[in-house]
Formats: sequence, structure tokens, C-alpha cells
Amino acid sequence: MSSARNGETPASGGNPSFAAQVLWAEQALLPNGWASGVTVHIGADGTVGHVAAGTQPEQNAMRLGLLLPAPANLHSHAFQRAMAGLTERRGPDPRDSFWTWRQLMYRFLDQLTPEDVEAIAAFVQMEMLEAGYATNVEFHYLHHQPGGEPYADLAEMSARIAAAAATSGIGLTLLPVFYQYGGCDKRALGPGQIRFGNDMDRFARLVDCAEAALRALPADARVGVAPHSLRAVSAEDLSRAAALRPHAPLHMHLAEQVAEVEEVKAHRGARPVEWLLANQPVDGRWCLIHCTQMEEAETLGLAATGAVAGLCPITESSLGDGIFDGVHFAAAGGRFGIGSDSNIRISLTEELRTLDYSQRLRDRSRAALATAERSTGRVLIEETIRGGAQAAGRKTGEISQGFLADLLALDTEDANMLGRSGDTALDSWIFAGDDRIVSDVWAAGRHMVKGGRHVARDSIKKSYMRTIRKLKDA
Repeated sequence: MSSARNGETPASGGNPSFAAQVLWAEQALLPNGWASGVTVHIGADGTVGHVAAGTQPEQNAMRLGLLLPAPANLHSHAFQRAMAGLTERRGPDPRDSFWTWRQLMYRFLDQLTPEDVEAIAAFVQMEMLEAGYATNVEFHYLHHQPGGEPYADLAEMSARIAAAAATSGIGLTLLPVFYQYGGCDKRALGPGQIRFGNDMDRFARLVDCAEAALRALPADARVGVAPHSLRAVSAEDLSRAAALRPHAPLHMHLAEQVAEVEEVKAHRGARPVEWLLANQPVDGRWCLIHCTQMEEAETLGLAATGAVAGLCPITESSLGDGIFDGVHFAAAGGRFGIGSDSNIRISLTEELRTLDYSQRLRDRSRAALATAERSTGRVLIEETIRGGAQAAGRKTGEISQGFLADLLALDTEDANMLGRSGDTALDSWIFAGDDRIVSDVWAAGRHMVKGGRHVARDSIKKSYMRTIRKLKDA
């Protein structure tokens, strides 16, 4: 059952005014498992109110097929969406890799203005919502003008990400990125990196200014900090950056590439995960992105900290990063979530499939992440929901009273879903269907996707297309 089949039509645009809502789902995934006939009240503050199972729909209730908590997209570089499809030719290096891709990315970003970044980010956020994500955790490192000079407003680019979120209605956790050096040897940033760079003092001011920019957004917006990587930040300033917001999310790239592992080992005397666990108090506020180059002891050690592994399977496949050891990490109680990273493609179901299929291909197995109690699809979506909420620093991830109403509805009348329920419905959505089965999405109660379409799709797409045409001619 989808909202479009209840006589609703997608709105033409705009961020809707907020009001209390009542939903009724044929089936819903609640904290204690599957339930039928579920009524969910959403308050005017954007949080879930009363939840009851085994009910009949109230007269004013919106009827839905299957209702889930909506996950956060825990790792995104919004501006890279505009270069999707531009890096699939062989570069000058006879063996193309992440490092040659990065040079193309550096050349592209030098064209981008603040207006461009806002238009691109709004489009990306719209696509995230239509895919089923309720939150954009933006790992934001494009801070300065071409040439490296700061804008008059140090947080100009951060404010543009916030303005995009005001347009799209997505939940936002903004992570200003601390990018200090061009490598572990503390070499100066190269031409492609100087728009990212800050010393410690200026980065601290940037975080303050970025947080101020979020005040124009609804109260569910969050700020955190993101030391870029062990290559880009000194050991002493990693600790200082972490202390800027001691209770906020802390994200960092870690152990993505073999060359990165070798460089960190050469300069710090240990592999990246090994060094981090020995030198930082890694706990649940940390989200370590990629971790595709870990040995078994590192996998188990990271799982034990309670930190989230931020996985980006489509991007990791595109860049040839490697395969995260999800089987052993999950078996050890490790937490993970999903991000779209380079935004070459925004698809929640494809990210989840790619993660699971990579495990099957490596181990020559099937249903690699399933357990005796939960199917593969249920493990994938529940862990993504839980890990994403933690990484976003956002009270979400449950259809429970007092939690933010980040919700996702699936159309159970889709050909792939008909007659399916519970775990089987999730497996059918993720492995047989795709994101088009998403009918409705709410972000902190803001009903931004109706009948599979974002309420402001036309205007957001128009701005994005105008930007792309300009960049093409630049």
C-alpha cells in the first residue's frame, strides 16, 4: 500500500508546514520485532508519540503498507555528485587507482562556487530522501575559495550545505573536516587540496561558525567534527580536534587504501587501525570510514570499542578499495552503517546488496550476514539503521515514543512485495526490488517524500541542472 494509492499526489515543491500526523501501517518493524496494524502518532515537534499495534486505522490516519525507521546516510561528499560518470576513462597512469581518481576530483572542484555547492547538495539530499534515507551526515571539506583564501564568512560553504538542507528537508549532521597536511610527513597541501586546509586554530573557529549556520535549521540538525585521516592530521592535533566537541560525533577516514596503510606504518610505526586503537580513546562517538584494509585482530579490536564502521560499498567498489570484513566484524558485535561517499550513485538498496554480495564473493557463501533469528535483509537494514543513528548523533532508529520521526514506508502493492511480510518483505525489497519501492519518507516528522517523489523535486532539479550546464561550459 502506498500513499499515492490513497488519493494523494506529490506536492509541487516547498518545505511543508509542520503539523501533528497519524499513520497506520499494515506492518511495522518495532523495537521488539514485527507487528501488524500499527498506529503511530507524530507530534508537532517532529518526534514519535503514542505507538500501538493490533489497531484499526483511525479516521484521519494515513494508511501505509510497511513502516520502518529510516536510516541515516552516514558519509557523503555532496559536491562529488556532479562529477558522477566523469571518471570512468583510463587516466595517464597505466594502472588507474584511487589516487588517479583523486587527481581528477581535485581538478573538478576548482570550478565550484558556493552557489554550485548549494544546488548540488540539495539535489543529492533529495535523492537520498527518495532512496529512503532521512539524514545526511555530510563529511564536509570544501571550505575555501580556489587558491585557498577563506571566504569573508569562514563557514560560507558550511552555510550552503545547511541552506540545501533547508530546501530538501533532510535531517543534517554537518561534519566540518580538519585537513592539515598533504601526508604523514606533514608536507604542505598540494594545489588540489588547498581549498580544504586549516590550521588547528582556524579549524576551531570554523566549527563554531558552522554550528552557528545550523541555527537556521530545525532543532534536529547537529554538528560534529571530522579529522580527515591519519595522513592529513598530526597525532597531537587529532586529540585537539576531538576535544572541540567532546560529546558530538567524530568521523575519520581510516585504512581505506594499501598505500595509506603503508604510509602510516612507515611514519607512525603501526598500521592505521592498530595505531588509532593504541593512541586514542575510541568509543561510541567515533565513526571510522571504510576500514577495508584491516587484519583480523584489528577487525575484532575495532568491533569491541563500540565505534561505528562507516561503509560505502558502491564507492569502495568504484575505487577498488577492497572488501570490509563484515562477517567477522558483525559476529564480534561490531556496529556498521552505510554512506554514499562519492555519490556516484544514490541507492540504499544497492549499497546493502553490494555489501552483502561482496561478503558472498569473498567467502564463496550465501546469506553471509544472516543469523538464525534474522534474515539477511533484516540484518542489513536493522544494523544500518542502528549504526547510522549512532554515527549521526541523532535520537532516531526506533519507532518509539520520544524518538525523532525518521520513518520510511514501502509500497507492499509493488510486484516484488505482493504477499510478502516481515523479514521476507525486507529481503524482497533489498534483493529483488530497488529504491522505487520506497513510497514515503519522513525526516523528523517532515513528510518529504510522497508517492515515491520528493515534494520539491521539480525546483531542486531545475537548480541542479542549471549548475551542471554551467560547469559543463566552464
